[in-house]
Amino acid sequence: MDDRETHLEGDSFKHSFGNSGKKENGEICRDDRLPAFVSSGEILDLSQAQTHQNSNSVHVADLDFPEGGFGWLVVLTATWCYGSIFGIQNSFSILHVMLLKLYEDAANIHFKTMNTCSLAMGMIFFCAPLVSICTDFLGCRATAVGGAAVAFIGLLTSSFANSLGLHYLTFGLLFGCGSSFAFQPSLVILGHYFHQRLSLANGLVTAGSSLFSMGMPALLEEVLAPLGLDRTFQILSIPLLVQTVLAGFTFVPHVSSVRHGNGPHATPSSESRCHRGLSELKKHFNLGVFHLPTYRIWAFAVATAMLGYFVPYVHLMAFVQEQFAGSAEREWVLLLSLGASSGIGRLIVGRAGDLVPGICKVYLQAAAFLLLGLATALMPLCGAFEGLLAVCLLLGLCDGCFITLMAPIAFELFGPRRASQAIGYLLGLMALPMTAGPPLAGLLHDSFGNYHLSFHLAGIPPMVGGIVLLFVPSVHRRLRSARRNEAIKSARCASNHVCETRCSASDRREV
Repeated sequence: MDDRETHLEGDSFKHSFGNSGKKENGEICRDDRLPAFVSSGEILDLSQAQTHQNSNSVHVADLDFPEGGFGWLVVLTATWCYGSIFGIQNSFSILHVMLLKLYEDAANIHFKTMNTCSLAMGMIFFCAPLVSICTDFLGCRATAVGGAAVAFIGLLTSSFANSLGLHYLTFGLLFGCGSSFAFQPSLVILGHYFHQRLSLANGLVTAGSSLFSMGMPALLEEVLAPLGLDRTFQILSIPLLVQTVLAGFTFVPHVSSVRHGNGPHATPSSESRCHRGLSELKKHFNLGVFHLPTYRIWAFAVATAMLGYFVPYVHLMAFVQEQFAGSAEREWVLLLSLGASSGIGRLIVGRAGDLVPGICKVYLQAAAFLLLGLATALMPLCGAFEGLLAVCLLLGLCDGCFITLMAPIAFELFGPRRASQAIGYLLGLMALPMTAGPPLAGLLHDSFGNYHLSFHLAGIPPMVGGIVLLFVPSVHRRLRSARRNEAIKSARCASNHVCETRCSASDRREV
């Protein structure tokens, strides 16, 4: 829910009970006795009042967002963090071919080598809930620096691995986990500096990172591949080392002074240190984001779409070498066009997302998934290289739309305080289908000898996810309206009870 909607709801309570109400920390109160609790993501009825007072919700209007200034330097650093990680991830197609050549004698080689790349991508999302907790507990800066250091070690040690099992450990686990801890804070930190321009900031970060996705394929194919896989991993580790320095200097949370639940009554002084520690742990393992039905539907739809989302990125180069065998075309041009169109899509959607009110941003995400699924299913039907190039351009535009809107939608639902957890749990739900999709496509290739069925089936989950997303805004509006009406009704009953109590007390005094 955006600021305008929150204030409109506050006004409705004022009209119901007069203008004597006052606003405190997101609460509209009349004589300090009739609270109608309004959070940035949902309206809570009176039965949830005490819980809400102690929750992590902070009213967006109470926070000061610079909307620029030092925030633009944060955007620049986030661009480097995002780009250095996903530039490598989006070039998995080339790394996959290099692994195929290195272990070409192994059985079911497409399936086994794909597990390495898929594990690295899956760990980024699988670790996301833990990253959310670390981000809340340690802050964006410490989390990002530590993650970049682990990812750097993972790539560096991958250069010394001499078996697929070791690559699973160094590239799949170490690099994947480190990337998760380095990448997610770059999304969260933007919400500390931007609110009205949050979609634009996300668009600039993700679009700027597309420069990495555009340049990385050419660098890998023309420069690094001839040097061998070991030298390739060593050179790719350098941007992550730079990332540790940049994040350490710039990822300073602007709204960190407004802590969750701090205040005079947050933790009574009589509580033991152990009890305070358990309370703090429970707060950071909060599953409250799943109490919002809108979030559950949104997360389920996105996770479903992920089953086929990553398949084209990983199998594209091997597919082109089979589909256009003997062609003089440079396959990496497809990855370059994918990155370029993704950057353009992120810029366009980053600006358009600020113009689309509230939760209606989900409609853009739904359209992106529907088109992405259709484009993936049509890839085997492209008989000419130019046709495949056009499909890759469409894939890039859809990818840019989905990535750019993920954080703004989470902030619309929960505000800046719980957005980190919302993003973390969403990415965690995405982990399993995203990890399973590419190896399943490789297994189908090993069974049928081509990628036709793999790509046809990979297009179905994104289309299913897009259809489900179309229902999210209407469900959100109905739930919000029902809770608002319930809160008004409860507040009126409380008002009548207070009036009756006052009248009874007055009558007793007169007697």
